[in-house]
Amino acid sequence: MQEIASYMIAALLLVSASAILAETQSEIQYLLQYVENSGCEFERNGSVYTSGEARSHMERKYNYVRSRVAVTEDFIRYAATESSMSGSKYHVTCDGKRQTSAEWLNNELARYRTNNAGATRLN
Repeated sequence: MQEIASYMIAALLLVSASAILAETQSEIQYLLQYVENSGCEFERNGSVYTSGEARSHMERKYNYVRSRVAVTEDFIRYAATESSMSGSKYHVTCDGKRQTSAEWLNNELARYRTNNAGATRLN
């Protein structure tokens, strides 16, 4: 009986971990799409890039650091915050407001989670 309970607990943990992974992947894909559709300008190492170019860069970088990403905040930290070569922070300018990409993406992630909290509980 105790062995069955142990298997059930292990199965529940696996299902829970899979759900977290799926949610993280969904959030990352949302943020990549958000970047691309933002129409904002992205500054990286002193050069300005379009939102589409920024998405491509973040996606390439994410594919490189994917093994270090456990939660969406890791994606922001490792793939969308600063240059791994120079250490320079990435910046985004939207509607004349310049801020770090980390601040901008973390704010959008918080908004996304707030707006989708009810939907997540329903699934």
